[in-house]
Amino acid sequence: MGPEEIPSEIPSGEISDGDDRNIVTWDGPDDPQNPMNWPDSRKWLNLALMSLLTIISPLGSSMFAPGIPRILAEFKTNNSLIATFITSIYFLGYAFGPLVVAPLSELYGRVYIYHISNVLFVSFCVGAALSTSIDMLMAFRFLMGVVGSVPTTIGVGSIVDVMPIEKRGRSISLWAMGPLLGPSIGPVAGGYLIQAAGWRWVYWLLAILGGVCSILALLIMRETYAPILLERKARHLRKETGNQALRTKADRDGKKLIQRAVIRPFKFLFMTPLVSIIAAYVGIAYGILYLLIATFSFVYTDQYHFSEGDAGLAFLPAGLGMMIGVLTFGNVQDYLVKKAKERMRPGEKYRPEVKITPWLTIPTGLTIPIGLFIYGWTTEYKIHWIVPMIGVVILSGGLTGVTMCVQNYQIDSYERYAASGSAAVTLSRSLIGALMPLGGLKMYDALGLGWGNSLLGFMSLALVPVPVGLFFYGGMIRKRFDPVL
Repeated sequence: MGPEEIPSEIPSGEISDGDDRNIVTWDGPDDPQNPMNWPDSRKWLNLALMSLLTIISPLGSSMFAPGIPRILAEFKTNNSLIATFITSIYFLGYAFGPLVVAPLSELYGRVYIYHISNVLFVSFCVGAALSTSIDMLMAFRFLMGVVGSVPTTIGVGSIVDVMPIEKRGRSISLWAMGPLLGPSIGPVAGGYLIQAAGWRWVYWLLAILGGVCSILALLIMRETYAPILLERKARHLRKETGNQALRTKADRDGKKLIQRAVIRPFKFLFMTPLVSIIAAYVGIAYGILYLLIATFSFVYTDQYHFSEGDAGLAFLPAGLGMMIGVLTFGNVQDYLVKKAKERMRPGEKYRPEVKITPWLTIPTGLTIPIGLFIYGWTTEYKIHWIVPMIGVVILSGGLTGVTMCVQNYQIDSYERYAASGSAAVTLSRSLIGALMPLGGLKMYDALGLGWGNSLLGFMSLALVPVPVGLFFYGGMIRKRFDPVL
């Protein structure tokens, strides 16, 4: 059968109406096999489980933090740099994992990557729980970070696969609660668990939770990446009809496909200025937040004499602020997109810049330095602990809001390769988040809490114009710098 012949038994709609009638596509715009057309219940069930995975993975980064003094004592070291690096090495895993994970998800689909990473995460948690040296513990924490980066990296891609633009804000909000709330609620639960059962039980608990989620994922999660689903459809049709010319639009040479997928996150980061700017912006913003969070364990014990368990409660205001930011700005962005589409003339294209409108990003950007000034000077002068916690709520709420705006804008700008774009941003965020606390704590020793946090406040003040510049010039940057991805 020649490449131009169409077997009569292939139903209408399975072959595109373009010049090449051997291109396999969906059976029209309402094809139920297209993840965009799944019932809402199926979409949200998939998303809920994915969000659960994104909570467990970040718990691994922070849940053990209140037990660091016990870990140092058990392994007979008092090196403060090692104490900080035990936490930071998890973020290094988070930084490098996406560079492998994102291309693999665009080559082989999302669901297999989720399943493999879930099993490996549980295995590495067991390894950490059984660690006999601090080097062994750090090695397993790094590996936990690598595989734990999967839901936080390709989660965005999974959402883009099933959600239209006008519903993405709310769905990304649900997904974002995991990586945002995990580091906040982790130390609270970890503080009391470590007091009661020891630091190793943090990893046993994570292994148990990860195991339960692995089973649920095997039962519930389904593939969402359209190119992979269409490739399966084409393979089935070739076998069924004998027409070996049937293929998808994405069919390319396998070796070249792998090469392009592997370098795609780097192209985003270094050859796509829009993504480079967003990666730097998000990286610095989260670096400030991670550095601030690194101070909680000693600020509230030294300045306010909190116990080991109560010190974990100091992380809750950051979680509260993040939740406010996530829930508020996800819905606001969906509303903005809906209104923008209603105003669009026939034939007019949607502009993703609507998600970073200045009246939204300027006020939220300004809350970051305001929160830092409040936290810094009230802890410096030991004003009642509720006041710095209010400052942290303000800071984390604004930071979450403005970074959500910027990241959602980037997703809409390059939605086909959302996972690789997200990997580029995650690399920047995790590297800066891992490295800033290493040098940042010395800054506090030199400047004190007041001026140390004020310096961070002035840095965050310099970030305020960035989303405004993207709002006015982002479209031009996209057109001028459009690398082959």
